[in-house]
Amino acid sequence: MTILKTAMIQQSCTNDRDTNLRKSCEMIREAAVTGAKLIVLQELHTGPYFCQVEDPDLFDLAEPIPGPSSEALGALARELGVVIVASLFERRAPGLYHNTAVILEKDGTIAGTYRKMHIPDDPGFYEKFYFTPGDLGFKPIETTVGKLGVLVCWDQWYPEAARLMAMAGADLLIYPTAIGWDPNDSSEEQERQRDAWITVQRGHAIANGLPLLAVNRVGFETSTQHQDTGILFWGSSFAVGPQGEFLVEGSRDTEGVVYAELDLSRSERVRRIWPFLRDRRIDDYADLTRRYRD
Repeated sequence: MTILKTAMIQQSCTNDRDTNLRKSCEMIREAAVTGAKLIVLQELHTGPYFCQVEDPDLFDLAEPIPGPSSEALGALARELGVVIVASLFERRAPGLYHNTAVILEKDGTIAGTYRKMHIPDDPGFYEKFYFTPGDLGFKPIETTVGKLGVLVCWDQWYPEAARLMAMAGADLLIYPTAIGWDPNDSSEEQERQRDAWITVQRGHAIANGLPLLAVNRVGFETSTQHQDTGILFWGSSFAVGPQGEFLVEGSRDTEGVVYAELDLSRSERVRRIWPFLRDRRIDDYADLTRRYRD
């Protein structure tokens, strides 16, 4: 397969899990009708972004994998003959939880999972309270549409993660995401944040010679404990090619299906003229495993 038709599901979420999942499934069906063979959902798409606060009761939102959501999406993948990348709050064991991407093959089986490796702890993004860092490494998931280098949100700021996926043979990079603005930030600061988010991921595509999909949620979500505060998710789901060229960019404030056609053969051609993997000085990179070089 040279040309891969993809779709990114950019949606808003409510506190009703069934309604959220039903909306996701409807949009997946819409994407499949247009011919999309790879369909990617945003980070933690079954509900609002709950990590705005630290609340032990919110662990009740987690589910096992396999579990209700992965089974429902697996059945849909089998019915439609598509590969789906989902993002779930995984209950692995009592007191052990992960932020996990699940890749569902077109026959409905689980092709693989990726547990988010980089876990943030910032105002409004208190993920370290909920998620144990991943322990599956940076390994692409083999599927019928290619080797998917799936990473999750905060991972998108780390060039090491993208590089390791590329070195392991990923055909493309995929980032399910939940990122937005503090509405109290100035418009200038908001633009700087969004531009940085896009720029760093375009850099990963360029540095590794790979196409990239980034799918983000959209809409304002209030904090469960502080109704006068919240996050305005900026949407802007996008796809770029292996030279960082924009293929498509979604709305900042409207949910919908964002489509992109990826020419997977271009990575070979681009890497021949920009052989970054060839010219890496692996003999002098040992300090990358240190926290800081004093």
